Amino acid sequence: MNAMSRDTALVRITDLHKGYGPNIRVLRGLNIEMKPGERVVVIGPSGGGKSTLLRVVMGLEEIQGGAITFAGQPYISADGRKTRIDTEVRKKIGMVFQHYTLFPHLSVLQNLTLAPCKVVGEPRAKAEERGRAILARFGLEAKADAYPSQLSGGQKQRVAIARALMLDPQLMLFDEVTSALDPELVAEVEQVILNLAAQGMPMMMVTHDMWFARNVASRVIFCAGGVVVEDGPPEQVLGDPKEERTREFIDRVFHIKG
Repeated sequence: MNAMSRDTALVRITDLHKGYGPNIRVLRGLNIEMKPGERVVVIGPSGGGKSTLLRVVMGLEEIQGGAITFAGQPYISADGRKTRIDTEVRKKIGMVFQHYTLFPHLSVLQNLTLAPCKVVGEPRAKAEERGRAILARFGLEAKADAYPSQLSGGQKQRVAIARALMLDPQLMLFDEVTSALDPELVAEVEQVILNLAAQGMPMMMVTHDMWFARNVASRVIFCAGGVVVEDGPPEQVLGDPKEERTREFIDRVFHIKG
């Protein structure tokens, strides 16, 4: 990725179609282009395809049409009923989910080192050294030998982010990572993500937290009906949206006025 020009798309999503069965169409020809270093926040009504979009970009869902390239390389495409995914490209992307998805029978450090050791073949000692360093960055060094059941929700989510970073992703996806947390725990997770943003990590996020969107996003995309309705800087989309559908959504759900 270092060789990429900032004018080259990191992610290019073209005419993306995704449905569940014959009658449920979630993405209907969606187009997004994301440049290196961008932090894209996707907002929109429930059922508008936001989380599905992230799962597709992560290679977790089949598609019915369209294509995705990553750093100029073909990544995901659909040919009739078959979806083709380049699994080597997928290794360059990390994702953190709403509900942590930590392995309950493994310690925090074991959760972090499992993928580097099993997927990449990294020596365990080196993986543990890196894992402890990341935990220290996140203020979790004392929890290395704890199990997920012994952690707060905020700690679990920070461990989930640390685990995703162990594979040195070139893009991070965050799907509603604070929505399952008690309000007092949200700030500690948001701070970790803000720190990653300050270090230049490209990211695509789905969130309902508009304060967070304003503070972390370089772009906000409003999706509804499976397509992009509005796309622009956060101060414009959240503060002075051009599209009536965006305005109605923000006024109704978030009560944010220009």
